Amino acid sequence: MLINYAYKLRPNITQSNKMSGWVDMLRSTYNWSLADRITQYNQQFFQGDYCDIRTRGEACPLTCFVSKNGASGEPWKDTKVDKDGKLKNPRRSAGDIQITGLPELKKARPWFSEIDSTVLQQNVKRLDTAYKNFFERQVASPSGEGRGFPKFKNRSNFTSFTYQMGVKVQGSKIYLPKLGWMRFFNSRVIPVCFTIKAATIRKRQDGWYVSIRIEDKTIPDYISKPLDEVNSILGCDMGITKLVHLSDRHQIDNPKFSTNKKAKRTLKIRQRRVSKKLKGSKNRKKAANKLGHFHKKITDKRVAYQWDIANKIVSKSVDAIALEDLNISGMLKRCKVKTDETTGRFLKNGQSRKKGLNRAISDASWSELILKIEYLAAKQGKVVIKINPIHSSQECRNCGHIDKSNRDGEKFICTECGYHEHADIGAAKTIRDRGFKIVRGDSAKLGVNHQNAQKVSPRSMSKRGEFGNLCKQDIKSVKS
Repeated sequence: MLINYAYKLRPNITQSNKMSGWVDMLRSTYNWSLADRITQYNQQFFQGDYCDIRTRGEACPLTCFVSKNGASGEPWKDTKVDKDGKLKNPRRSAGDIQITGLPELKKARPWFSEIDSTVLQQNVKRLDTAYKNFFERQVASPSGEGRGFPKFKNRSNFTSFTYQMGVKVQGSKIYLPKLGWMRFFNSRVIPVCFTIKAATIRKRQDGWYVSIRIEDKTIPDYISKPLDEVNSILGCDMGITKLVHLSDRHQIDNPKFSTNKKAKRTLKIRQRRVSKKLKGSKNRKKAANKLGHFHKKITDKRVAYQWDIANKIVSKSVDAIALEDLNISGMLKRCKVKTDETTGRFLKNGQSRKKGLNRAISDASWSELILKIEYLAAKQGKVVIKINPIHSSQECRNCGHIDKSNRDGEKFICTECGYHEHADIGAAKTIRDRGFKIVRGDSAKLGVNHQNAQKVSPRSMSKRGEFGNLCKQDIKSVKS
């Protein structure tokens, strides 16, 4: 079994400055390795010398470190031999070549010698993981959804490094190679018989944190229940007004930690104070730190609340949990630009209104909540089923009629048969039924209960041409 424990570190000034310097050097190494791989790809199309636009210097296809033609990379060098006397891996990967070249980096730049060797190696493997995620995305989803091509890092998105070995823990002290013993807040005792496999050091607004990966091979991994043993399913529908709507008619409130009135006002004031300070001044850094601390406070509140919600959902007496398979990155995309055909001027496309919706979706953080539910469900042996949410809030549960006008805000009234119910709770029940279809096939609708729903005479209803609450309509139209 592999699990992670996170702790807050208590480094002294020397250790803190040293770790900050490591992060800067590792970021430069990461960016250089990425640039080297991009250059190697581009050099495949050159036959002779050329001028590099970025450096404005003369270059040739043999200068790249990981180039298959370059002498420095030595991509064909391999000492591993199988039983037949043949090389196991006659072609080394770009990551192996760059890891092999780290000793040369330390000779050319001696200040890199103060960084632990496993930290430098894991930094290159971090780039390998980014490339692997990109190419797996291309195979699984040619349309372009998912993780994109690796990007160059800056100070805001590169704040961590990883140890692979040499980490020790004794009481409330932890030993990190090249950094020495360091105190930490021992908020969670590491169980007996677990061994430390890796440790990731991460810098946040309020200090340094360490995430320790521990393993005990005698304990098996969590095993979920087989699908053929699933007898009960809980459907979950994500929302904005209410964070989660459950198929058992329970609703979980959305505190809106960063989009409530008080938080928006505080963020506006602190951001204004940052923008009014002189760039590069100490006062600007102080104001930016205060703003960052407030964002960290919001994040901590949201994470704690999500763990509480995930525990409540998973602790219900069901065998499986059906969740929406949402494309959140697609939901947060900007609206398409509209232009006038005659004048060529830009027309209103609803982006200013969608901006508030995007902030509400980001504040709800559905993807993080889904990950927590999956983790806790796996610990309890429950199954998590991902359901396509298309038309889940527009489909009538009585006659199956699908129409956008069936929904008016939180009300659902079928324009065909007059069946009405709470729109989001009905969507949760539809998600639950689709989960039963995956588990049992056509026998899913045998246990559907319509007792909580009421019917209205179809003569008293007509198709509505008005949109009702635009904000809620937009939310559901984007989700479906």
